[in-house]
Amino acid sequence: MKKKYRILISGGGTGGHIFPALSIANALRERLDAEILFVGAENRMEMEKVPAAGYPIKGLPVAGFDRKRLWRNIAVLVKLLKSMTGARRIVREFRPDIAIGVGGYCSGPTLKAAQRLGVPTLLQEQNSYAGVTNKLLAKKALRICVAYDGMERFFPADKIIKTGNPVRKDLAARARDSRQARDSFGLDPARPTLLVTGGSLGALTLNESMEASLRRFADNGIQVIWQTGKNFGDRGLKAAKGLKGIVVTKFITDMASAYAAADLVVSRAGAGSISELELLGKPCVLVPSPNVAEDHQTRNAEALSTRGAAVLVRDADARQTLADTAIGLLRDPAKLKAMSEAISAMALRDSDEKIADEVEAILRENSGTR
Repeated sequence: MKKKYRILISGGGTGGHIFPALSIANALRERLDAEILFVGAENRMEMEKVPAAGYPIKGLPVAGFDRKRLWRNIAVLVKLLKSMTGARRIVREFRPDIAIGVGGYCSGPTLKAAQRLGVPTLLQEQNSYAGVTNKLLAKKALRICVAYDGMERFFPADKIIKTGNPVRKDLAARARDSRQARDSFGLDPARPTLLVTGGSLGALTLNESMEASLRRFADNGIQVIWQTGKNFGDRGLKAAKGLKGIVVTKFITDMASAYAAADLVVSRAGAGSISELELLGKPCVLVPSPNVAEDHQTRNAEALSTRGAAVLVRDADARQTLADTAIGLLRDPAKLKAMSEAISAMALRDSDEKIADEVEAILRENSGTR
């Protein structure tokens, strides 16, 4: 009788962790007779997104360290201890054949518990600069799937597999003609178009930069699709009042069309966003968030900008320079074409399938040992 595997996947906190985790789970579900359980952080978006995708999830009370208000970390440490206890209980009860960590607050205690209980582990490091948690877990991990060259700076070279970061399959599958995509947003199919996105919550620097310069884009004949996120309220709509060719929305449901409509994308430099831009060959201006561990978004952006695949604008400079940078690029089709070619060359396709290959290899190697 064919074995029914039990697979534990832990990670989340942001879409950049959740969507790759779900892509890996979907690839494994298509290949294996497997029971898949997710472990996430309580009150984070994975507790909603994972069940909506058809998978069970258990939550841990873990939270990230507050680097600015250190006194708050007493409560964080208490939550961490509770999470370690909860993770051990989950691993003992579920008895997984493998545990996969994709990053996020909950990945640390869950993967550490799995390793201590003898469960084979695979890590997925999405960024060009490895996080502390994955560096600590690497010693006992069997595979470490990465998206960038040079990761032997952080991990044992013999464990590294360059797979890339999984992205939402619908982005490539539903890619549309740019003129049709612009028409779907009610825009002129013939005019240059800028997409600005800071994620579902929004990015204050990007939003305030756009708020101050929106009329300049309109005056230069540039159309804008601006996703403000839910935290910016109605300020974006007020800034766009009376301007033609400006679409302002808190959330874009059809990102495939939004990407297709854009000649240029302005974005934060999260690993998931960059992988999508690489896959779609989109010229981009990256504004790294300064509020992330180890400043990894800046390292991600530099990995592209040094290859001519993106333009990096520092968060501290964005309010003064972002509009000029974007307008200048949209006036230079040759530059946009060169950037598109450079970023496309960095794309790693079918990353979810490559990671699933490694998971299957580990399962075969450890068959009958637990």
